[in-house]
Amino acid sequence: MSTISIILASVLLNCAAQLCMKKGMLLVGEVTGGLQGFISMIPGMATNIYLWISAGCYVISIALWLVVLSKVDVSYAYPFLSIGYILSALVGYFAFHEAVTPIRVFGIIVISVGVVLISRS
Repeated sequence: MSTISIILASVLLNCAAQLCMKKGMLLVGEVTGGLQGFISMIPGMATNIYLWISAGCYVISIALWLVVLSKVDVSYAYPFLSIGYILSALVGYFAFHEAVTPIRVFGIIVISVGVVLISRS
């Protein structure tokens, strides 16, 4: 498996973790009341399958990222995490009906150009 493939797998799993976390918290509900409110919601969070899937995705993503960092410079690998911004904006728009304003689209384009430039260095 190439280093780029491992980087992309790690980034995709990281993004999947964020999206599962969002779905899980939509089901659990909004955390209100500060720390006490958070603590009172722990049982609901602990039994939410989406939050468990999120944790699993993070664990695998971190393991893959450790493999990546053993092979390439962090200054090369780290910018690829920006791909997660692009994916999360797209999934947020289509799956969660979140607003993607023109300025966000422009930002996504800038991020994409930056990732391409760094990947060619």
